[in-house]
Amino acid sequence: MRILVVGSGGREHALIWKLKAEQPEAQIYAAPGNGGTKALAESVPLKPEEIDALADFADSREIDLTVVGPEAPLVAGITDVFQQRGLMVFGPSQGAAEIEGSKALAKALMEKAGVPTAAHRTFDSFEEAERHIREHRAPVVVKASGLAAGKGSIVCGTVDEAVDAARGMLVDKRFGESGATVVVEDCLSGEELSVLFLTDGENAIPLIPSQDHKPIGEGDTGPNTGGMGAYAPVSIADETLVGHVLDRVVMPTLAALKKEKRPFRGVLYCGLMIVESDPYVIEFNCRFGDPEIQAILPLMESSLLELAERVARGDSLAGVTLRWCRRAAVCTVLASEGYPGSYPKGKAIDIPERLDGDPDLILLHAGTRRDPEGKLVTSGGRVLNVVGLGASVTDAAEKSRQAADAIQFAGKYFRRDIGYREIERERSR
Repeated sequence: MRILVVGSGGREHALIWKLKAEQPEAQIYAAPGNGGTKALAESVPLKPEEIDALADFADSREIDLTVVGPEAPLVAGITDVFQQRGLMVFGPSQGAAEIEGSKALAKALMEKAGVPTAAHRTFDSFEEAERHIREHRAPVVVKASGLAAGKGSIVCGTVDEAVDAARGMLVDKRFGESGATVVVEDCLSGEELSVLFLTDGENAIPLIPSQDHKPIGEGDTGPNTGGMGAYAPVSIADETLVGHVLDRVVMPTLAALKKEKRPFRGVLYCGLMIVESDPYVIEFNCRFGDPEIQAILPLMESSLLELAERVARGDSLAGVTLRWCRRAAVCTVLASEGYPGSYPKGKAIDIPERLDGDPDLILLHAGTRRDPEGKLVTSGGRVLNVVGLGASVTDAAEKSRQAADAIQFAGKYFRRDIGYREIERERSR
């Protein structure tokens, strides 16, 4: 079997790792991949936004299935292009992917469907946004409506902070066209949760819930990033809560998308805030979460490939159930100095040999590459994902942190508190 995975981050390395474990004889291509995926997949020198060239490659190599990792090519319509050429692809259509590509659209859709979310207003004018913020008061969350690599959501504790955030998007064009429209919403208080659903457009199957850590600083302080780590499972996300998410969030959303002729087939990521045991949607994503999937896939015993093929073929997921191992996984992200702002590249990475072969440790590359001499160096803000496995989140976190300490590169930074809420719950039991 020939599989193409589009993307170059830790999420894509995790997908390749899982697919290769399921199908060792499969020929996997990574476009473009990174310094770590080379061990499992052949690198293709094509970027995710080069959609026509990717389709040409898939056609010429008779690729059986393409799995799209990042959101940008999905929002740009890669699925539509591949399907028009008769190529099997896992990922939603351009119309369906707009649920992530436009937070304004997502909010309007939720309002129509009665999906619980924070009260909000949408603005294209800074003056109108500023007037609303000053009248509404703080705290509020100011969001760029378009794609912003996970950094376009700013929690503002004061009115001045909120006004500055809106000005940065609408006037200073901090996020370019992605910030040409902003959403200003109430700041919900509770615990965040990520629940991803595989869906054929009518049926939805939950993956094991996870929790990510977006702020750069420990204790969830500082600016948001693409994600500094994640863990699974999450004890507050029991079957009852996941059932509420399915009934109150996912099914109404899928129905609303279908009604608007945007049927969603792929992975629907629900970013939630749990407020007094009730789920409220913070955001929808149209793809696997990064770094959530790095903690989820190591616990998945069911075949991801089989499910992805079913969705790509247009088959039903009715009656499908997933199997999970009874363990925990913690993913710690090693980042470059300066991230989520500007950061250096080309720093040599030293991974101790003793970390190889540890059955309770998975190293997934994100911003890495091989230099002309074949040495591993940094090439991104988020460099490596260190996934520890254990009988509990406490054990898995310790395994992850020990390995994170052992890996070296100049300017390395990581949060040492990934999974801290769950660890506190485990201590109190």
